[in-house]
Amino acid sequence: MEALGRLFNAVPVASGNPLRVRSASGVAILAWNATATTTTTLTLTQDSTFGGSFSGGLFGIKNVYTTTALNGTAAWAKQTYNPGTAPWTGASANNVNGPANVITFNNTSQNFATAVAVMVHIFTSEFADPFDYIKATVTGAGGLCIALPYDLVHQRGPANMEILGA
Repeated sequence: MEALGRLFNAVPVASGNPLRVRSASGVAILAWNATATTTTTLTLTQDSTFGGSFSGGLFGIKNVYTTTALNGTAAWAKQTYNPGTAPWTGASANNVNGPANVITFNNTSQNFATAVAVMVHIFTSEFADPFDYIKATVTGAGGLCIALPYDLVHQRGPANMEILGA
């Protein structure tokens, strides 16, 4: 069996779209800026229904991975939240009080200044009940994101996988 449906599912255009992710152990959100020069913000929210307000922040982020190249020519750097010390090795103004739901990157006034892409992992076991849906929203000209639910609870062929955006 191929990876799609066995290891992961994929939502190629995830920004601004509610996604049900309880059928996976976690979801990776990869956000980037195609222009590589524009300030970009990734905001993660959660709700209990597809049509919800998504006003609740998603606070399960412990690590942010950043890279300075979109073409695979630079390694990923891990920024880890460490309770009791500065929250991030590179912390944006939105992250100074611990794991937050807003990550700003590619901005000279923030500490993720040189990052053109970020990846976060959210474990579905960390969702507060009854939340089943997340929304990743990227703002900034050229900003995009993809969602990759992984470690699927039920393995199926791609045509029979759960539709996440419903």
